[in-house]
Amino acid sequence: MNIEAFFDPHTFTLTYVVSDPATRDALVIDPVLDYDPIGSLVSSESIDRVSEFLRREGLVLRAVLETHAHADHLSGSQVLRARFPGAFVAIGEHIREVQEVFKAVFDLGAEFTADGRQFDRLLVDGEVFAAGSLRVAVIATPGHTPACVSYHIGDAVFTGDALFMPDYGTGRCDFPRGSAEALYKSVTGRLYTLPPETRVFVGHDYMPGGRALAYESTIAAEQAGNVQLPAGRSAADFVGFRQARDATLAAPKLLYPSLQVNIRAGHLPEPAHAERPAHFKIPFRLRDVIDGLQG
Repeated sequence: MNIEAFFDPHTFTLTYVVSDPATRDALVIDPVLDYDPIGSLVSSESIDRVSEFLRREGLVLRAVLETHAHADHLSGSQVLRARFPGAFVAIGEHIREVQEVFKAVFDLGAEFTADGRQFDRLLVDGEVFAAGSLRVAVIATPGHTPACVSYHIGDAVFTGDALFMPDYGTGRCDFPRGSAEALYKSVTGRLYTLPPETRVFVGHDYMPGGRALAYESTIAAEQAGNVQLPAGRSAADFVGFRQARDATLAAPKLLYPSLQVNIRAGHLPEPAHAERPAHFKIPFRLRDVIDGLQG
């Protein structure tokens, strides 16, 4: 099994191409579609690099896998699906819960159904499926969101936002229906029960302290040295820490456009009229009562 990583420095996201060198079958995990919020411009630089690699290496894309509905970047899954016919787009089955929440947040109409049908496949915890010759085991790892899954392929596990490099820790849990208690169980009860030599490939790297990019660890290294959740830390201690830290974090810059795309399986919103541009919806709240602004 070959693993090629692509890093998007704008969102600190890792996209992975996993392939079988014998059969040339491949899958892509967490592809990025570029979005500039200043000019509201969607572009494909990141997905182009992945596409060029797939073609250059003669790989056959079988599946595009999302670890969850990301809040910090737009998914490039539909671009890959269009460029490589035959590939399917999959995510954990609990995406329905996330869709239900954000359908209300964005006041999406009846045309948007919160039943996961936008994805080709909804994956169940414990399921093992084939992407060509590659065998993928689904591990539900909720906490960051209720729909998070990790993918166990060969001697590697791809953890999305559940578990980061040991010097950074774990994902935040303050999104709707996120749960520090659930994340603790996901990491200690699911990921840390994998063989200690299992390679861990993380969904983001924020390069703490200015160190170089790093995205591969092991279960043993995480258990021994994860700064937020080493093996042996109590649930109460971790939950208290995680909740206190999350209370200080700002919302991701691309939160609203990302989720509007990602709960749609990477489809952009349709324009209301064919000759006009499409739009993202941006909900807002008033911090204080300000007379005269609404009404």
